[in-house]
Amino acid sequence: ALVWFGMAAALALIALVVTSVWRRRLRLSYELWHAAHTVLAVVVVVGALAHVYFVDEYVSTLWKQVLWGLMSAAFIALLVWVRLIKPRRIRDRPWRLERVQRERGQTTTLALSPPDGAAFRFDPGQYAWFVFGRSPFSLTMHPFSLSSSAERDGVEIAVKALGDFSSRVHELDPGTTVYVDGPHGVFSIDQDEGPGFGFIAGGVGLTGLLSMLRTMEDRQDVRPAILIYANGEWEGVAFREELERLVGRMNLTVVHVLERPPANWAGETGRVTAELLSRHLPRGYRRFQFFICGPGPMMDAAEAQLVQLGVPGERVHTERFDMA
Repeated sequence: ALVWFGMAAALALIALVVTSVWRRRLRLSYELWHAAHTVLAVVVVVGALAHVYFVDEYVSTLWKQVLWGLMSAAFIALLVWVRLIKPRRIRDRPWRLERVQRERGQTTTLALSPPDGAAFRFDPGQYAWFVFGRSPFSLTMHPFSLSSSAERDGVEIAVKALGDFSSRVHELDPGTTVYVDGPHGVFSIDQDEGPGFGFIAGGVGLTGLLSMLRTMEDRQDVRPAILIYANGEWEGVAFREELERLVGRMNLTVVHVLERPPANWAGETGRVTAELLSRHLPRGYRRFQFFICGPGPMMDAAEAQLVQLGVPGERVHTERFDMA
């Protein structure tokens, strides 16, 4: 029995790592992965603790017993907080889905209102966890960046059809009850201020950056900003009309980069490279704060290219959501 506890913990740990690193190759949906991840993590911790306690020589001295006792208590307290106390608090403050709007690029905007018209304060660029039309005690919640201005009432998120749930969000009905856990994160111009801002987005990675741009407009922020926005096709560029409007109201430059441009396209094509960045970054860009969000390989490349162009690494910030 002692061996089985340890073996179960070891196998669960291996399965947890494999399903996390190769989730997409295994074609695991986010919902299934999230549920499996939670169960496997519990098996790892419980199995390891049981193995240690039942094998006497591991905790033969008082200080070891106290240490493992505290670790066990901390794990139980964390589990109770995450699965019982926090969901109960969220349950008492239900949100409402006000509007569902289809956008370009298989993207859907969801407009939400907090309970009883209460104010919801967040920094532009932060994210939250959402449950739509289900209990807040559900095993799975979905993280989405907030795309609305931090200076306005209500909240908007933009969801691209990438997985089982995100492909169905356009079917949600206004009036649906929503539970929200947030805001979270430090990916924000309010956390890292500078004399100007550079934004690099790939596809739906624009959402958190859009929140920053909308907030700058509402604050009448006159600092220069440049957005490098990479997409596949022109007709799939989400929020392109709003970006054009923002260019006319802010000190903003938008550079679209397309992988499959139309025949009459005169803009940038291919990938975001150091050469492309050097053509468009304004004078003094090395003092800007840069925010990057999009597919992992694009973020890795853009981050390295900015450093190559002389931007200090501490001025380059990334937000990584490899979920759908």
